[in-house]
Amino acid sequence: MASSSSSGLTFKLHPLVIVNISDHYTRVKSQMNHSSSAATTNNDNNNGAQPRVYGCVIGIQRGRTVEIFNSFELLYDPSTHSLDRAFLEKKQELYKKVFPHFYILGWYSTGSDAQESDMHIHKALMDINESPVYVLLNPSINPAQKDLPVTIFESELHVIEGIPQLIFVRSSYTIETVEAERISVDHVAHLKPSDGGSAATQLAAHLTGIHSAIKMLNSRIRVLHHYLVAMQKGEIPCENSLLRQVSSLLRRLPAIESEKFQDDFLMEYNDTLLIAYLAMFTNCASTMNELVDKFNTAYDRHSRRGGRTAFI
Repeated sequence: MASSSSSGLTFKLHPLVIVNISDHYTRVKSQMNHSSSAATTNNDNNNGAQPRVYGCVIGIQRGRTVEIFNSFELLYDPSTHSLDRAFLEKKQELYKKVFPHFYILGWYSTGSDAQESDMHIHKALMDINESPVYVLLNPSINPAQKDLPVTIFESELHVIEGIPQLIFVRSSYTIETVEAERISVDHVAHLKPSDGGSAATQLAAHLTGIHSAIKMLNSRIRVLHHYLVAMQKGEIPCENSLLRQVSSLLRRLPAIESEKFQDDFLMEYNDTLLIAYLAMFTNCASTMNELVDKFNTAYDRHSRRGGRTAFI
């Protein structure tokens, strides 16, 4: 498998495809675990098994830009390494009625890397799309990995040891979203965890996301700054189009230094501090009330025994 593609295509992947593949894998994995737990003897053998799921990805290709919008599941026979062709044609016909502008762009599966048997499925779809794409989702959790565990492969004809062969090559992609997808992803991200996660956990996740976004913005600004400094020193050639974009970006900055912005900012900042102070006073008053209640209760018991009156 070659390291990267040379086709020059630009791939845009929508979050709905990733959600569909993840949901498909989760359902199959859950069903497999449920069936294996029914028999104790089979449970030990299938405990570490990782199922593979298969499906088609659909979308639109405009020139050199391929945009993957959606996906649907496929029936796969592992013994023959083939797909249910009748099921595929039926699903294609149904999706064509709902999304007349979408075409089958390729297929998807799960796993850590592309396998030799995947080429059989890839070739079987070439009569539908002469150059299908292969979207691979790695379901294994790696806490150290920061990128999405999704890889897009293309197929290229390479001559290996004098024999022309089709091989998978990796292609870069970007995540593209529409308004409906952004709302859905944001709603899912703010759902309360089913394992009893607290609001503090959600707040920590939210702040971590903001911190990551600010850190990424800072790193990109540093890259741009170093690039401009190198351009000023003559180390790299001057690029007027980039300078115009930077100038347009910098012209927006004085807009937030107006007097109205400062007044609004200070008012909101003072309101935030006031709310924080009120919350602190409320917490202190509640703690003081609890202390007084405990103090009165203790002295009330003592007065009943010794005849003394309550202090408060």
